[in-house]
Amino acid sequence: MFQAEVESAVESSAESPVRRDWLERLPKVELHLHLEGAIPHDALWQLICKYGGDASVPTFEALPGRFVYRDFPDFIDRWIWKQGFIREADDYELIGAAVARELARQRIVYAEAFFTPSDGSAYGLKPPEIAAALRRGLDCVAGTEVALICDVCRDQGPVAALRTVEEVAEVAAEASVIGIGMGGSEQSFPPEPFARVYERARALGFHTTAHAGEVAGPESIWGAIRALQVERIDHGLRAVEDPALVSYLVERRLPVTSCPGSNVATGAVASLDGHPIRQLLDAGVVVGINTDDPAMFGLSMVGELAAMQSRLGFGDDEVRSLMLNAVESCWLPEDRRAALRTRLVSDPGWVE
Repeated sequence: MFQAEVESAVESSAESPVRRDWLERLPKVELHLHLEGAIPHDALWQLICKYGGDASVPTFEALPGRFVYRDFPDFIDRWIWKQGFIREADDYELIGAAVARELARQRIVYAEAFFTPSDGSAYGLKPPEIAAALRRGLDCVAGTEVALICDVCRDQGPVAALRTVEEVAEVAAEASVIGIGMGGSEQSFPPEPFARVYERARALGFHTTAHAGEVAGPESIWGAIRALQVERIDHGLRAVEDPALVSYLVERRLPVTSCPGSNVATGAVASLDGHPIRQLLDAGVVVGINTDDPAMFGLSMVGELAAMQSRLGFGDDEVRSLMLNAVESCWLPEDRRAALRTRLVSDPGWVE
């Protein structure tokens, strides 16, 4: 049901005066991308076939139909189904290479991407093994740089999350794991019990973020700020319900990684037209645009930017501001962040 709204947003942008050719040339930065949710369908089909197929997707053409959602819990169920076809380290290497090729094709020159190592535990895979395999795949593709964020799934509790952080830290340097985040069923698992996990992550040198204000209200965002002391908020759309929270985000320049198409696909908002990204930006919040789980939602960065223009009235300069906000929000060292900004604004595709 919700997938149709996302597709209509992309289609309407294709029919509008939006210059998709420019959006395709534009150098881009993305900070909220789940690698396992970005697996191109041909690569996922390869994994499905590797493990004997699945009756619910008898053909490759049937695969997109597996990724239509009633609501957010239904999305989680289909995420778990997909993860059942990622069972070996080689599978993660394949995923890394496939996603990196897609990012390079879209001119996403820098990304900070989540991976969820706990999902591999059912097949005896350890977080260091998964991180190393992803890094091998990502590094075999030129044209994009991808740093990793370890996703500690809140559904599995703080004890498992702490164990994952400790294990990933063993290979953080060589695998370029620069931070931790927390996804999962926000509506059922608030952030406060994970305070010690985040404290330990900071002690190990990780940056921190958390999914908050996606399907739970402003109290979830406040919890991520106060208990977890995060450096970014992922999604954050429900912040608009609390003016004091919006003021806090503006004053502290605490970034929000917004994912409008994803929010429509999971039913977090009823339609793209009602998404609060414009409201947050107009208030002065540092907001970037992201695709979240693009292969699961039928999204692309170009499609998201085109929809912002055709459906929400974003001008070209506002699109550029979204990219510069992402540069400001990224976790590169200051000198490399400045170099990334220069790379974007000096690129021939930045203007026209």
